[in-house]
Amino acid sequence: MTQQHRPAGPAAPSAPAPPLQRARMLDRVEERLHGLFEEEHRHWRTADARGAGLIESLAGFVTAGGDRARPLVLLTGYLAAGGDPASDEAIDVAAALELLDTCTLIRADVRDDAALRRGIATLHVSRATEHEQGGWAGDSRRFGDSTATLAGDLALALADRLAAHLPVDVRPLWDELRMQRAIGSYAHEAVAAEYLDDPWPGRCVSGCDRGCTAGWYALRHPLRLGAALAGRPELGTPYDAYARPLHAAWRLRGFLEGGPEYAWNAQLMRELLLDPQERGATEELIEECVERACGVAAGLSLAAGWREELAVFAARVAAQDG
Repeated sequence: MTQQHRPAGPAAPSAPAPPLQRARMLDRVEERLHGLFEEEHRHWRTADARGAGLIESLAGFVTAGGDRARPLVLLTGYLAAGGDPASDEAIDVAAALELLDTCTLIRADVRDDAALRRGIATLHVSRATEHEQGGWAGDSRRFGDSTATLAGDLALALADRLAAHLPVDVRPLWDELRMQRAIGSYAHEAVAAEYLDDPWPGRCVSGCDRGCTAGWYALRHPLRLGAALAGRPELGTPYDAYARPLHAAWRLRGFLEGGPEYAWNAQLMRELLLDPQERGATEELIEECVERACGVAAGLSLAAGWREELAVFAARVAAQDG
């Protein structure tokens, strides 16, 4: 009996490469943010025209651009853990992280009396200008500060709304992130006020404590949250081990290149202490931190292609300025 050969059916479509998966989800995060603001503006335009003005101010700040760093890190942790790229829940949490970051940035700009953010006037400055040009009652600067702070409050309320339906076992991570961000910001301000801040990020290499805003909020918490959303909470500890040296590399790069968190005292220290030999040693330390992070990633059980992507991600983070 001769064996009949059936024609092969169409091959199953291969999954998109990790960077494309993440990019598509980030596009959906952008759409979610725009849709959220449009919905709120439609509601408040008829309910309270002044409320619509506050929505417009916040929407303008959020949609002006930015690197969407926190959503990017969360989605990296989520997809690497095998999360569903079609998930709406992950999109909502990523958008919530962006809004939480927006609240922090607005309030930091008010505290620091910053004039520019993302190449445009900061929110408190633009609102103060509006007050002055309108000839309104009261002090224009105080009006700008107070209304910008209220926009930050609004961002926080919207963030919590998006995160309201998190699974019971994931919600504590969101709450912890919120608390750690507030406490970390306070600790940063207090240390600076007490003249105890040290611009050299050497302690990050040995491992920061939980009060380190940059380490926990920027990298560790979003990665852990992504793993929990994907149903892989056991990745929390190895994600920490990956994030610690990566955070150190990022902070060291920021010190070398003079990122936004490094003021005149850091510049002075660079000029006094970092001769070419010492700068070279710091570059080597950055490379060692990246290698440690890549070593952790190589040993993790992750979705196809994501061990390699975590290594690429580590190199990208370490190459950026602060």
